[in-house]
Order: sequence, then structure tokens, then C-alpha cells
Amino acid sequence: MFLELPERVAIVTGAARGIGFAVAERLSRAGARVVVADVDERSALAAVDRLREGGAEAVEAVADVTRPDEVEAMVERAIALFGGLDILVNNAGITGSDAPLSEVTDEDWERVMGLNLTATFYCCRAAISRMRERGAGAVVNVASISGKEGNPNMIPYSVSKAGVICLTKALAKEVVDDGVRVNCVAPAVIETPLLEQLGPEAIEYMTSKVPMGRMGRPEEVAAVVHFLASDDASFVTGQCYDASGGRATY
Repeated sequence: MFLELPERVAIVTGAARGIGFAVAERLSRAGARVVVADVDERSALAAVDRLREGGAEAVEAVADVTRPDEVEAMVERAIALFGGLDILVNNAGITGSDAPLSEVTDEDWERVMGLNLTATFYCCRAAISRMRERGAGAVVNVASISGKEGNPNMIPYSVSKAGVICLTKALAKEVVDDGVRVNCVAPAVIETPLLEQLGPEAIEYMTSKVPMGRMGRPEEVAAVVHFLASDDASFVTGQCYDASGGRATY
């Protein structure tokens, strides 16, 4: 069958809810053994219970991915429990404040860049060495259409996601001869708890830019991530796949 992931080991960050949980659920249904990585232990354990109820082989990894030591421990936990690491999905992220540049503080900037971009770097660095040793692996980074188009009053978020797209393309070229593929997906506005960080005006603005006229659903993003993580995407690397309802202009 297409898109099957039998016995593959996948780490999904920010997997306790929203897009991350939808990805973890989708990969597990395809046969992958999933590490639900999240900073919120209670939510991670609840997510693992939900996955196991559906027959999945899943474990939690409590990790603050802005801390390199915790990222390393997360990767080591996956390898210790499941014997390897085949798939990394960097999903953890925040939108940050809905504010004009003049009101963005140093702390706002550093917090968003730290989780959205620097943590993605940490996770890639920790996983790539293991994947190169095995001569196989797939990394899927969750970027955003904001990283292509830029959203007003969301400068730290937009810049961080542009960085994720560029990190994806640069790293893909770096490991292209090692059997490791690196891609990203760029969702438009998706109906998840992440929207609670934004005001109604920001949500209305982003939704108005989507030609389909609606927000996306987490499972629609998960479907693209699943393809990019699978062997069916064996000739796909260094790419940014949009899940934007037609918003992207390039």
C-alpha cells in the first residue's frame, strides 16, 4: 500500500495537540512508532493514551526543544525505546504577540525565534547525525505561509518561519548524498488552539487571504506531512509544500 510506514520511528514535536497531534495520529495509522514530544507532560501523556487506544505504538518525551540538552535526550529516548530514528517532524511553535513592530519587545522577538527557528535547528542537528549514520531518514519542518508572504503585526513569526523554509532548503542540499531528505510544509491559517494567541482581527485577515474562504484543518496538514515523510516522496527534497487553500503566490 502507498504511504505505509511500517516499523518506522518518528519524533513529532509539539505533538500533544493541534497539527502535531494530527501528524502523530496519521503517522501511527500508517504503521510508524511515534514519540509524542511536548513540553507539557500531562498533555503529552494524554495524547499517547489517545494514540494507544487507536492501536498505535507510542510513547511520550517531555522536552523543551529550546534547550539543546533536552533535545538530545528526546532523540536518545526514541533510539533507546524503538531502536532508531527514521522521521523527525519539527512542529512545535508559537505565533507570538499580535502587535506592530514598534510594540515588539526584545523578549517577544527572542521567544518566537527561539521556539520556531532555533529549536528547529537544535532538533535537526540532533537527528541528522543519527540519520546520516544509518544512511536514511526524512525530516519535515512545519513552516507557515507567513514565512513566504509576511503577515502584518506578526513580524517575529513571519521571519522565524521564513528562516525555517531556508533552513530546510540549505540542509536538504547538505545531506542529499546521505540518504536523508528534508522538506517543509507551509500551512495557511489552521483551526488549532494556536489561534488563541491571536486577536479576531488577525484571524479574520489571514482567513480573508485564503481563496478557498476558510481555515484549514489539522488533518489536511498532516496528510502533506505524511506524504513527505514516506518513501513515496523519495525524489522530493528541499521543497516547501503549501497547505494554504490557494493563498501562496509563489
